[in-house]
Amino acid sequence: MGAIARIKEDIASIYHRDPAARNAFEIVMNYPGMHAIWIHRLSHKFWKREWRMTARCLSTFSRWLTGVEIHPGATIGRRFFIDHGMGVVIGETAEIGDDCTLYHSVTLGGTSWQAGKRHPTLENNVVVGAGAKILGPITMHDGARVGSNSVVVKDVPKDTTVVGIPGRVVATPTEQSHEESERRNAMAKKYGFDAYAVSPDNPDPVANAIGKMLDHMHLMDSKVQEICQAVQSVGGDVCTDKLPELEVDEFSDAEMAAAEQRQKSIDEFDPII
Repeated sequence: MGAIARIKEDIASIYHRDPAARNAFEIVMNYPGMHAIWIHRLSHKFWKREWRMTARCLSTFSRWLTGVEIHPGATIGRRFFIDHGMGVVIGETAEIGDDCTLYHSVTLGGTSWQAGKRHPTLENNVVVGAGAKILGPITMHDGARVGSNSVVVKDVPKDTTVVGIPGRVVATPTEQSHEESERRNAMAKKYGFDAYAVSPDNPDPVANAIGKMLDHMHLMDSKVQEICQAVQSVGGDVCTDKLPELEVDEFSDAEMAAAEQRQKSIDEFDPII
C-alpha cells in the first residue's frame, strides 16, 4: 500500500472512531496522535536500516512535537488510533496489530533491563483506556479491552475486558453476548449510525438502553417481515416500497439550528425584568 493510501486510511479510521472529527482537514491539522504515527513510520524505516541515531532523533522530535513517545523499534499495524495522545509511551519491542486504539497517558512498557522482547504485544482490535499501563512481554489477544488506569501484567484472553490494579477480568464473552453484539451492530449499520459500545457486557446505562432499542427494532423488523410474507403468499401486494434512508446531516442541522435558537434566547434575556 502506498503512502497516500495509508494516509487516507488513517484519516478514515479516525473519522469512523471519533465522533468529534468533522472533516478530513480538521483531522490532518489537529490530531497529534496521527502525526506521531506518521513520524514513527519514517523513524521505523531508519531504525530497520540501522540508522539508529537518526531514528532516535526523529523519535525525540516527534515526542517534543506531539507529546507521544514511540520508540522507532516498535512495530505498529494499520489503522492504529491514538486518541488525544498526550503522555502515551510505546517501548522498543512493543508490537501493535491492526485497528487498535490507545487513549492518552497509556504506557506499553517493560519490566526488565535485559535485552530482547520486554514490551507488550497487542493483537487486532485492542482498546486500552486512558492512563492504563500494560507492562512486560505479555499478549493482549484480539478484541481485548483494558479499563482506564488499570495495570496489566498478565496475558489477556480474546474479547475479554480487564480493569483494576493489577488488572483482573470483569467481562468474559459468551456465545449469547457475541450473537447479541453482532445483531446490534448489523441493526445500527442498517439505520445509519455506529454501534460503539452497545455490547451486552457494557456497564454504561445509556449504551445498554441503546442496545435494548436495537434489540426491539430487530424483533419488530422480523415480525413485520413475517407479516408481509404471509400477506404476499395469499396474493396481497404489500411491503414493496424500500425503507427511506436516514440522513444524519438532517439531525445535525436541526440540532445546530436549535442550539442557535437557544443561544439567541439567552442573549435576548434581560435579567432586570
